[in-house]
Amino acid sequence: MAISVVMPALEMAQETGKLISWLKKEGESVAKGEPLLEIETDKAVMEIESPGDGVLVGVKIEAGAEVPVGRTIAWIVRPGEDPPSDEVAVESGRKTTAVPAASAISTAASANQSATSAHSAAPSATQPVKISPKARRLASERGVNLADVSGSGAGGEILASDILAAAASKASAPAPAVDSSSPISRLMAERTTQSWTTVPHFFITREVDAGALNEARQKLGPQILGAKIEESRTEKSRGLKLTHTDLLVALVARVLLKHPRVNASWTREGVRTNPEINIGLAMAVDDGVVAPVIQNAANSTLGEIAVRRRDLTERARSGKLRPADIAGGTFTISNLGMFGVDAFTAIIIPPQAAILAVGRIADRVVPVGVGPDAHPGVRPMMTLTLSSDHRVVDGARAAEFLRDLVEAILNPQQSLG
Repeated sequence: MAISVVMPALEMAQETGKLISWLKKEGESVAKGEPLLEIETDKAVMEIESPGDGVLVGVKIEAGAEVPVGRTIAWIVRPGEDPPSDEVAVESGRKTTAVPAASAISTAASANQSATSAHSAAPSATQPVKISPKARRLASERGVNLADVSGSGAGGEILASDILAAAASKASAPAPAVDSSSPISRLMAERTTQSWTTVPHFFITREVDAGALNEARQKLGPQILGAKIEESRTEKSRGLKLTHTDLLVALVARVLLKHPRVNASWTREGVRTNPEINIGLAMAVDDGVVAPVIQNAANSTLGEIAVRRRDLTERARSGKLRPADIAGGTFTISNLGMFGVDAFTAIIIPPQAAILAVGRIADRVVPVGVGPDAHPGVRPMMTLTLSSDHRVVDGARAAEFLRDLVEAILNPQQSLG
């Protein structure tokens, strides 16, 4: 039985998707789950997997085309089987109907023709333009819209001098600014604006001594990642390094086990507790910020987190994130320490209830010790700022979470078991 390949809806309110490339050629065999094509949405370029086993036939759309969601763009059939008759799946609201492709094209053409006819007929509904023959010729030659010209002749007649003046004004006018922002950056702007204006943010900040975190990275890195490489024996693990972000993901996930409210989500029905802890990592790409997700982080080892983090980073930078890579986040970490930032506040990603902003680790003079033995000392300090949705997390809950996270960072090896 033939299986249709359709333009998928990967996001809320998505109407179209742009076909970037086919990863298989027409007539080639494909297996279910094998990468089949790449499409671009408002978030990123994503690989779409084959919905079944068979042979790719009936490819209707070439790379670069914008395709409505739900439209059949190819078929996967058994060897020797012909694809079904040409049809297009047209999605409208919550209902989907199928119409012949030719009819869809004809309908679109008719709509365009009607719009053009209406536009052309519009002037006939107004008074005829008074214009001299020479002025009309000049307007045609110089691309001047007569609707933008005020006639200086008798009775408002447009003269040749009026056309020349309009053409000169048009030539000297500055070119309009062009918005060259990408779909990713536009979506990021829309979503951060929506979050900032609709989510009641509040912020709490703590400084923490990162000396033990540095020691854990140096000690656990070779030990854990060496075991991971030996276990996998794949190129994917070669050259892998444990980062502070890997440690923070593991520590945050384990602290969230004790604070499920911070891992919850705000919905129209109220607060929803999430059964899994999926940590999003805010990453800068060429044209915006994306937040791929480390799934089930609380039950993942440091080695597994490191491998997954590197894979997601490489995919994000190359624009190859898959739908599953950015789905299901319940809490996000945004680390700008590598850019020399001491501290900042981050904007929550709805429907998540919180996001942790991490600054750089820098030597500072701080009190060392307690009581009579306290003295000034230089320690590697790091600033953490938690942004919380006050509808889900109140001040006390946020403070308790950050207190426990600081304690985990002060004793990372004990916290990670």
